[in-house]
Amino acid sequence: MSTLIVIPARLGATRLPQKPLRLLGGLPLIVRVWQRVQAMGIADRVVVATDDAQVAGAARDGGAEVAMTRADHPSGTDRVAEVAAQPAYAAFDVIVNVQGDEPYISADAVRGAAEMVTSGRFPLGTAAATASPEILANPAVVKVVTDDTGRAMYFSRAPIPFLRDEADRATRDPLLRQHLGVYAYTRAALRRWVSLPPHPLEVTERLEQLRAIADGLAMGVATVAPVRWGGIDTEQDLAEANARWSDATLTAGTS
Repeated sequence: MSTLIVIPARLGATRLPQKPLRLLGGLPLIVRVWQRVQAMGIADRVVVATDDAQVAGAARDGGAEVAMTRADHPSGTDRVAEVAAQPAYAAFDVIVNVQGDEPYISADAVRGAAEMVTSGRFPLGTAAATASPEILANPAVVKVVTDDTGRAMYFSRAPIPFLRDEADRATRDPLLRQHLGVYAYTRAALRRWVSLPPHPLEVTERLEQLRAIADGLAMGVATVAPVRWGGIDTEQDLAEANARWSDATLTAGTS
């Protein structure tokens, strides 16, 4: 199956203004994410999707292909769907969405999400990392629980699975999963997702994937190794990322 990776980027972030244009290792964040994904060699084509001329210019200056979109998309998936429907990208079978603030996303996560779909097991795919209990108290870290086939049952900012009795900690802890910022879709599933109105669960948790699974769309979750560094959402995240930055971080497969 031919695979297209789309990296949606917008300037509307409030916790980190002008996020795609902020510098990481001397280059705009959106360029660093594109470099990371391009180096993986997973997709037949990688494109940055944005509605902003500044972001488009920075991405092109960094070597990226850019697709312009409307400015009114409520989520990254809606922006990705517009790109996937454009004639230049209509021939791809599988579309993968790598969020534009994930410069350390691993090749295992991107490949795992894509394989959930290319294998024919699920119409949607994503990835999650094994994690320690420390993630449970952090609402910025999204958690996911799955059934025994790897299908996502629920995503939440709350501590899930919840530990009711301390005696069951050894049973609970191996189930902990940190959701990672990547989705894969068949064309039909992507069209279905964006045709749905925002779901109350999506609005409540501010998690777009809840729209899809609340509708009954099956989303497979690939499990990968623990992550050392997550996405960049705040000034502190960016400062820490710059403090540790080196060219070695672009090596596909590292995290």
